[in-house]
Amino acid sequence: MHSAFFLLLGASLARFLLRHPGEPRTPWVIALSVVLALLYVLGPVLGSAAPTRPRPPTTPDENGIGDGDGDLGAGGPDSGAGSRTPARLAVLLWLALVVAVWVVLVLLAPSFAWCAVPLFYTGLRILPARPALALIALLTAFVVAAQLQLAGRFDPNLLLAPPAVAAIATAGFVHMQRQAARQRALIDDLLRTRRELAATERRAGTLAERQRLAMEIHDTLAQGLSSQQMLLQAADRVWDAEPVKARTHVRTAGSIAERSLTEARRFVHDLAPADLADGGGLVAALRALAVRESRTGPPVRFHAEGTPAALPERAESALLRIAQGALANVREHADARTAALTLTCLDDQIVLDVADDGRGFVPGASDGTRAGVRGHGLPAIRARVRDLGGTLTIESTPGEGTVLTVSVPLAVRPPGLPSEDLSGRSPAAPGPGTPPPAGHPPLEQP
Repeated sequence: MHSAFFLLLGASLARFLLRHPGEPRTPWVIALSVVLALLYVLGPVLGSAAPTRPRPPTTPDENGIGDGDGDLGAGGPDSGAGSRTPARLAVLLWLALVVAVWVVLVLLAPSFAWCAVPLFYTGLRILPARPALALIALLTAFVVAAQLQLAGRFDPNLLLAPPAVAAIATAGFVHMQRQAARQRALIDDLLRTRRELAATERRAGTLAERQRLAMEIHDTLAQGLSSQQMLLQAADRVWDAEPVKARTHVRTAGSIAERSLTEARRFVHDLAPADLADGGGLVAALRALAVRESRTGPPVRFHAEGTPAALPERAESALLRIAQGALANVREHADARTAALTLTCLDDQIVLDVADDGRGFVPGASDGTRAGVRGHGLPAIRARVRDLGGTLTIESTPGEGTVLTVSVPLAVRPPGLPSEDLSGRSPAAPGPGTPPPAGHPPLEQP
């Protein structure tokens, strides 16, 4: 717009000098042209000194004309206190001087009339809607008068063309302002939505991490403390009658405490199970788990079938935690004589079975938890299976034990799409009362 103004100003001066050389008004026209150019150059300087108020994303008024984001850097006169500052008044005074000098130039040389087009946009940027439209009407009237004077006769085209140009210029500016306001509003909405989404994701991540930490603590430290408590209570009961047995219980409790300490240190370090950190893999970790659980609860037999497939550390850790949680439930709630832990490695999936010959329960009846007992084991197992994209199946009958089966596909499905059957029978499972599959004693699962 600045370039257009100076181009039109130079073209108008050149036309005047070519058409009217040596006239008495020529020095005045040249002087006023220089003054107008200097004044126009001062506009951005004054505008940069004028304070602007922070505006909301959408500021168009009822006519669609906003406060303006022009090069002059000034907000509209509805800018509040900022519009009454000396710098703001200086900008308004500058605009008045520019228009006044231009009017005098048009009166002296009508060819300067077309410099009004850049002044349209200058007025629209600086003034509010109604004063801006009044200024445009004034400038258009001078343009029409100047063009008719140059023509020397009445011409409808000269009468209608300048108002049409002014209307198009104003409409284009108003449209751009409205588009800019809508774009600012859209950008602000997008930024706000992005911030809200980021906050939501942070909250979801925090909750997920809390749940994961709760499951880790439940499957490691809480179980170790529970086993120690049971052993120490047993030692206290037989301390006088059977001191050898009591000392055995105390030594076993100390061994569990040492193992829990190792788990706690590993937990703080990287949250990886200590058994897996030893480098023996999932099979060795499950075998060690069966040996440890046999010391504090019913004997646990471990059996592995097939060649273990390479699993991500996350999947191995989850399967080990699932086995820990299931065996803890057997020890605390099943009143079982024996338990079995089986890992089956197939071509397309890994199957983990935990079975016992305990008292069993009715699947789906509060997940088998006893009245007044808050259970974390089964919800934690369910969450881990869901995270792996696997399948959890529980088969149990009161008095006949329980079998818990976890199937994890080697090509892990996306989380959130598990297939879970807690009804007591799976598509290929026998009905209640039917003996569990061969090699699996019944399993109790609270």
